[in-house]
Amino acid sequence: QVRLVESAGGSVQTGGSLRLSCVASGSVHCMAWFRQAPGKEREGVAGLDPAGDTTYADSVTGRFTISKDNDKNTLYLQMNSLKPEDTAMYYCAADSRGCRLDKPPIQNDFIYWGQGTQVTVSS
Repeated sequence: QVRLVESAGGSVQTGGSLRLSCVASGSVHCMAWFRQAPGKEREGVAGLDPAGDTTYADSVTGRFTISKDNDKNTLYLQMNSLKPEDTAMYYCAADSRGCRLDKPPIQNDFIYWGQGTQVTVSS
């Protein structure tokens, strides 16, 4: 069992930046960020495989960057040029069975989930 602990999110104005982090308690393969806005389904935002390959949802390409510090076993999501439509609960996800990196990431490919952290972007 792997535990994922996310950092606190935050509130910013349109155009601002935030960085989310997620610490994994054990060894994992693929990792990803998902988000869920009120009244909407959870959607994949960005994914990362052990080789360092990344994938992004079209809505965040060019604005968000996913990365990982392997020494700290910590996943990051740097979010720039934030928009009100980025407002959501953000979730870190990971899998230790292997790695399948879809564009965007798919929930069923991940078995470990963080508790979620709120990101709010005001206009």
